[in-house]
Amino acid sequence: MAHFPKLSVITLGSLFIFIFLGQFLYTQSPFELHKEAILLAPSSLFPLGTDRLGRDILARLIEGGKVSLLIGIGSAFIASFVGLMLGATAGYFRGKVDKTFVVMVDLFLTFPTFFLLLALVSYINASVWVLILIISITGWMTTARLIRSESFAITSQPFIKILNIAKVPKSKILLKYYAPLLAPIFFVSFTFGVGGAILAESGLSYLGLGIVAPQMSWGTILSNGKEVLDIAWWVSFFPGMMIFLVTFSLMNIANYLQQLNSSKDLN
Repeated sequence: MAHFPKLSVITLGSLFIFIFLGQFLYTQSPFELHKEAILLAPSSLFPLGTDRLGRDILARLIEGGKVSLLIGIGSAFIASFVGLMLGATAGYFRGKVDKTFVVMVDLFLTFPTFFLLLALVSYINASVWVLILIISITGWMTTARLIRSESFAITSQPFIKILNIAKVPKSKILLKYYAPLLAPIFFVSFTFGVGGAILAESGLSYLGLGIVAPQMSWGTILSNGKEVLDIAWWVSFFPGMMIFLVTFSLMNIANYLQQLNSSKDLN
């Protein structure tokens, strides 16, 4: 039996509180320039230091966290939902629908995901909603294949055959009988997807292809510190730590959900 990841849940909950309530406790502006406080190390005045424009790193982490989590949660939900719909449809209808699905997945998987992301972002001006859409487009395939495989097993069940013989509407069968059985896979894929999307956005921002100023994310803050890493470690360290804590916690929770789902299947 998998052990409940208490530490990961506590860490994730604390980070959500920090990001969404931190601005009410720490009122420093993330945009204000302090020309007398450029690249200051962490201190009582600036708890996490300042960047090369004298902006407060703590305030920027709070503001940037909203964007990173919005992109992570938004793109993971869309990708998982698209994967659920396409995978369930292919597994239920089979035949030509399934063959079309396989060709479409293989086509997307022909290109490495990150290079596909780079190609798409290179031709489009990046924004929060554009990145959500692009990361979703490149992230639905794994979920869809898992859902398709499970849908094949559900379609073979006697009660589904009885429902088909009784001419129950296909939409009702998919929504009422398939969806609850496929929900565990959806939630596991969604949890994995949030962490993956945050990492994808961070990678794009680090390469200068992500969020455009004045908006900020943990990835852009991390990128801004790469040129002064040798003299101001804190500029990149703290956003990198945030990315690590969120993704690591999400992966632990996703692993727990996956093991829990597997143990239920064995029983």
